[in-house]
Formats: sequence, structure tokens, C-alpha cells
Amino acid sequence: MSAPWTDWDHIVKIDPDKDLAEGDTFEDVCRTGTDAIEIGGTLDMTEEKMQQVIDACAKYDVPLYQEPSNPAVVVEDEALDGYLVPTVFNAGDVSWVVGAHKEWVRISDIDWDRTYTEAYIVLNPEASVAQLTEANCDQSAEDVAAYAEVAERLFGQPVVYIEYSGTFGDPEKVRAASEAIEEATLFYGGGIGDYESANTMAEYADVIVVGNLLHEAGCGAVERTVEGVRDARSEVPNRW
Repeated sequence: MSAPWTDWDHIVKIDPDKDLAEGDTFEDVCRTGTDAIEIGGTLDMTEEKMQQVIDACAKYDVPLYQEPSNPAVVVEDEALDGYLVPTVFNAGDVSWVVGAHKEWVRISDIDWDRTYTEAYIVLNPEASVAQLTEANCDQSAEDVAAYAEVAERLFGQPVVYIEYSGTFGDPEKVRAASEAIEEATLFYGGGIGDYESANTMAEYADVIVVGNLLHEAGCGAVERTVEGVRDARSEVPNRW
């Protein structure tokens, strides 16, 4: 059975600590044409905030995943299709590589059939996730490729996630990661703000993640990124 994301091109990431753009509803979010919705954020997360977004999106026919930032905010809800759990490969604080995950296992009964990991490579030093995890973001394209290959080959990670949260990243580093892996799915997130940026990164990444744009510019802008990704797929077919 193939992993669910092998058929995805686009994800909307909803930050429960942020409001939607004026006039937008969660129904509008679910109707943008995205392939899946990921619920997660780095700062000020609570289980209650997560639950509110899950409840708001659960009635619509779009795959719904939680990306918990720590064990305390994990929501056990059958409305979720699963959990996408980050492990930050270039973190300076080892707790974000494996420590927080150990605590989750220690305190909870994990639904392993619906739990998957994402091998994050964080590359924007100004991003909250970089500061929280003390990530070493000074990585060349060769370094990024090596991390991606280690994630897939040594650690069996099904998803490699290039994270530039807050800024548009270096396409050559994304390309390097793409060329280094064979079976893992490459996610890219960061600075996707319009058709062009989505179209550019979709040439190299399997799945484009759009987050801040939803809260800042709204669902109409998100729909244009979906179009950008789809058009890139028609020009440069996904390797799957």
C-alpha cells in the first residue's frame, strides 16, 4: 500500500495560533484545491487550539493531518487521517531529533498505523523553528543532499522536508535534495506566496507546502499556488 502523500502535489498548513484572512472560512480553505491539510505551528500551540481547527475542517472531504510541535498538543481524534511528526535532522538541540519523540511514546499510546515522520532540514535561521531547535542553517547544497540521503538511506524516513519557513529558499538546494533521494517524498515549505514561487519549487519538490500565505493573503492566493504546482507537474512530471 502506497503512502498517502505519494499522490499529493500541494498541502495547506494551518497554524492554529493565527487567524484566517478576513472573509475566509475553513470551508474556503478546504475548497482551495489542495491535496491535504496539515495542522501545526511552532509557537503558542495548545491542544485546545489544535482541536478547534480539526473540528472546523473535519466535515469537509480533504485529508486532515496533525503536525504536533510537542507531545502535549497531540489530539487523539478519529477525524484525523494521521500524524506527520517532524524530526529535525540539523537541530542543535538533540531533543528535536529524538528526545521529544521519546517523551510522546512514554506518555501516550501511539496509533502507529496513522503516525509518520518527516525528516526536516531547516534552512532559514530567522524562522521560529530554527531558533527553537537551534538548527544549524549554514548548509551548502552538498550538505542538504547529504542530509536527505542520510534521512532516506540510514534512517528510512518516508518524507524529507526542506523548511525555509518565512522566506523563499534556494532552488538549487531543493534540487540537490531531490536528486539525492530515490523513494522518499520531498516536501518544500517556505515563502510560497504566488503562482510563480509555487511553480518554481514544484519543479524540484514533490509536494509544496503553503502556510503563511493562507493567513496573510487568504484562500484566493492559495488557489493560485495550487495552479502553479499543477502547471509545473504538466511540464515536469512528478517522478512517481
